[in-house]
Amino acid sequence: MNINKQAAGEKMTIGLEGRLDTTTSPQLEEELKGALDGIKELEFDFSKLEYISSAGLRILLSAQKMINKQDGRMKVTHVSEEIMEIFEVTAFVDILTIE
Repeated sequence: MNINKQAAGEKMTIGLEGRLDTTTSPQLEEELKGALDGIKELEFDFSKLEYISSAGLRILLSAQKMINKQDGRMKVTHVSEEIMEIFEVTAFVDILTIE
């Protein structure tokens, strides 16, 4: 999995490419440690993400909680039909802001 992280002031965009699963989620978790300090607007760009597992969902939930503690907002953009189906089945559509 490739992680493309761009920060500008209080905004950060994280583009994910490939698969976010048990093997690759520790890589994203490590990237997020400390990187979200002072971030008020976090966007995950899923335009090149092919798959997300429960381990990936856990990372998203953790990021959402961190952003909420900082009174910020997080959104997930460019979600494929396959990943949207996973979000719907797991009720993540009720937890995340998906655009």
